[in-house]
Amino acid sequence: MLVLDIAIIEEPAAAGASLDPIRSRILAALAEPGSAAMLAARFGLPRQKINYHLKELERHGLVELVEERRKGNVTERVFRATAASYVISPSVLAAVGPDPSRSPDQLSARWLLALGARLVQEVGALLTGAARAQRRVATFGIDAEVRFSSASDRAAFAEELAQAVTAIVGRYHDESAPGGRPYRVVVGLHQIPGSGRSEAAQENSR
Repeated sequence: MLVLDIAIIEEPAAAGASLDPIRSRILAALAEPGSAAMLAARFGLPRQKINYHLKELERHGLVELVEERRKGNVTERVFRATAASYVISPSVLAAVGPDPSRSPDQLSARWLLALGARLVQEVGALLTGAARAQRRVATFGIDAEVRFSSASDRAAFAEELAQAVTAIVGRYHDESAPGGRPYRVVVGLHQIPGSGRSEAAQENSR
């Protein structure tokens, strides 16, 4: 089985299994194949306890058996994580998940968070389906940083960006195109956590 860069966890039980502190450490350690004995020695835990957690992770498809080694009267099972990293889809909390359509507000951080959650859920579903069909997903992303000298510059930037995106979407959108496929465009702007005083604090100090 091919080890994925990122795997999407969409089942509540699998999400619960991955969030256990010991199991998350096991997943990180099994980026390279290892056995229960190796993990027990590394973590200072009984082998039986490690085996229990491995069985749970295997049951939810988070680790896989890569080989069995015979050592005397004992068979050592070697496991590997099925992905280098994991993302839990918001679909796990479908009943209480954020809904961007509930209160759209371009200036709301909570709305931006809801957009991000929907992005993870939708792209995650695409990746899961594409993996089963052995196909690629057509996506595009931009990641950039911009440092504003003032809140007014930030507001002007947001307004200009909104106008540009609206114009481009209007130019290419064709509601009646035969065989056309809908794509979602998400653009967000937020301060980088830990990058200094908040914008509000800076305004208050002036």
